[in-house]
Amino acid sequence: MDELAIEFLMQLLRIPSPTGFEAEGQRFWMDYMRPVSDAVESDAYGTAWAQLAGEGPRIMFASHADEIGFIVKRITKEGFVRVDRIGGSDCATARGRRLNILGGNGPVRGLVGNTAIHLRKGAAEEKVPKVHELYVDVGATSADEVAALGIRVGHPAVYADGVERLGEHRIAGRALDNRIGGFILSQVISRLRAQKSSAHVFAVNAVQEEIGGHGARMATHRLQPDVCVVLDVTHATDTPGISQDEHGDVTLSGGPTLTHGACNHPEVVKRLMAVAGKLQIPIQHESASRHTGTDADVIFDVGNGTPTALVSLPLRYMHSVVEVADLRDVERVIALLVGFVQTVQKNDTFHVKL
Repeated sequence: MDELAIEFLMQLLRIPSPTGFEAEGQRFWMDYMRPVSDAVESDAYGTAWAQLAGEGPRIMFASHADEIGFIVKRITKEGFVRVDRIGGSDCATARGRRLNILGGNGPVRGLVGNTAIHLRKGAAEEKVPKVHELYVDVGATSADEVAALGIRVGHPAVYADGVERLGEHRIAGRALDNRIGGFILSQVISRLRAQKSSAHVFAVNAVQEEIGGHGARMATHRLQPDVCVVLDVTHATDTPGISQDEHGDVTLSGGPTLTHGACNHPEVVKRLMAVAGKLQIPIQHESASRHTGTDADVIFDVGNGTPTALVSLPLRYMHSVVEVADLRDVERVIALLVGFVQTVQKNDTFHVKL
């Protein structure tokens, strides 16, 4: 990847896109995709996709654009803001952090209150706070002052932390889950356009994955792909305190993972494994006993069924402001997806052989 591509990734990660409020990030992504694809479209709820036209099978790559966050639940008469979660926001890491509330007059900086340890009884035995126990200080002294800042019930918020390089090959920040997936799809489409392929390729950047995969389901119904590869992040389990017996063995910088079981179609997984072998791309393996927790769960059974597989990028510290990914893994995912398209022939059906 060149530095211009990495700079696009950094800019994409900085744009707030909490679930249900993804429009700003989607506009930025679509602007990037227009020069490198044949067409860019979106639907009523803001899922966006770019496509490369072809007469062969319809291949859909699906990622998601939304990130976790908070939403204003109540404003107290003293001028404090109470919040609820958007998606799987981690209350254990919330206190003492800076937020940007996306108010009607633009972003407003707030601080999640954190009572000094000296004043908290039994601090050593404290439990994770419940979300309704969190409050945000925006520097106001009354509800009227909060309203004057352009904040009302229903406005979303995200952590104010950005993204930065970490060592030579890694990046760290919020929203890598899964805005980095949209970046990967942008590079896949860009590279495929310079090559010849008979397939019709869709790169879908879906909304609302963090609350149930609604955008991906709508897009699959509309686009009716013949085969789909979902791209998301997965837990790297190579840091202290994580049980590999419970959560599997996934290493950061060890290459993308392929998931087996549940909604993952064995023929699509088999093809991805063959591509990885041919291109000498290191891959790791994960199992899913019932569901994957990704958009794959809502794509595979749309209509008469969509043969679907899940490719995941290892990520440390998921759903925090210090999520860490390795750019070498990112490059391997791009190469894997480009290679997959090159193997798809006009007569490929990906039906289970009985």
